[in-house]
Amino acid sequence: MDSNFWRDRSVLVTGATGLLGGWLTARLLARGASVTAVVRDWVPQAEIVRRSALERVNVARGDVADQEFMERVLGEYEVHTVFHLAAQTVVGIANVNPVSTFESNIRGTWSLLEACRRSPRVKAIVTASSDKAYGSQPVLPYSEDMPLQGRHPYDVSKSCADLIAQSYAATFNVPVAITRCGNFYGGGDLNWNRIVPGTIRSVLRNERPVIRSDGKFVRDYLYVEDGSAAYMLLAEHLAQDPNLRGSAFNFSTETPVTVLELVNMILTSMGSTLLPEVRNEAMHEIREQFLSAKLARERLKWSPKFNLEHGLKQTIAWYEELLKQ
Repeated sequence: MDSNFWRDRSVLVTGATGLLGGWLTARLLARGASVTAVVRDWVPQAEIVRRSALERVNVARGDVADQEFMERVLGEYEVHTVFHLAAQTVVGIANVNPVSTFESNIRGTWSLLEACRRSPRVKAIVTASSDKAYGSQPVLPYSEDMPLQGRHPYDVSKSCADLIAQSYAATFNVPVAITRCGNFYGGGDLNWNRIVPGTIRSVLRNERPVIRSDGKFVRDYLYVEDGSAAYMLLAEHLAQDPNLRGSAFNFSTETPVTVLELVNMILTSMGSTLLPEVRNEAMHEIREQFLSAKLARERLKWSPKFNLEHGLKQTIAWYEELLKQ
């Protein structure tokens, strides 16, 4: 791809204070893009704040579910490329507060896409779906031609948002493509009830890490730097190939592990002899979810740079720095 593709390109990132949003914004700035970040909540420990990246971007304060606000931002900043990452991303929260999850993940998606439909300068939109959008399937790994059949609140929110994006491409020719990834991890994830940051913080406090499930749930884990690179690569292809409109791509290292295996990898990497506390409390979650990235490898020439061991070492170092004071 063109090495100057991002130079001076006007880019909008929703969910910029989240895990992926912070790393993606930093990567875009390093490539010379002109970035506008949509920020709803102030999160002082977010990666985009800690890196001082927020000081180098245009900041639009508002809610992605506010269509008029999004139209104003897209127009005033003459946005060319959109990365839609804003979402409620925690499965447990969705099970307790489904309406707020539906508002953020479903309403937020159609509000943004409708604003983009009315903004002729927008030429590429990459929106974040999830492996959860597939729901439970009889055959694994997930491939992009499988039906989207989420059943529980978070999964349903992702299935709906994914289908809405496909609808806007098919009906209105909106230039949107969709990512479906496993569980992101990396420095900057401040949702401590997630297994990676929660385990690392517990070890640093010399406390037993907690596993909410029985430890046998199988998942994909994708390092956040690989994720941000994948999003940018897809946006580059989408801007130059109209045939990608409405397409979805899985991004995965294709090395699924159980939760217990992941926790033990973290404990080993940190030189800890602590034993995890397995609570077996998880409800309304699918036992096995993992992805095939064959389509992304073949069509986008994408491959991950970090295996799980390497990514975890980078992640542990980030949290050691954050929590040392």
